[in-house]
Amino acid sequence: MQVRGVQERRRSRRLKIGQPLKVVPTDPSGGIREDTGTTRNVSREGFYFLTKKTGYQEGMRLFVTLPFHKPGDLRNREHLGQVIRVDAMENGEWGVAVQFLAGWTAGDRRN
Repeated sequence: MQVRGVQERRRSRRLKIGQPLKVVPTDPSGGIREDTGTTRNVSREGFYFLTKKTGYQEGMRLFVTLPFHKPGDLRNREHLGQVIRVDAMENGEWGVAVQFLAGWTAGDRRN
């Protein structure tokens, strides 16, 4: 049975996986300096996570370390992402959907 009027826009499958992450806005003038947490789901194009911090906005660009091991760990890989959706949750948290824009190798920016 197919539901009419609902179209799936995702190009890749989401995996419900909890991976540690660190996000830092590219514009340091905002209210968020750094945020750490765990993903709710991940795909090749992006991820979704919950946070208690306010200030995320659609279009905001982020430096994303996923998975985040610990500061200075050589396994950390940083990517550039952009917030595409912010959901207000009933428990006071915020759900943030981030799309990957680009990535680069370790050493370009330390974590």
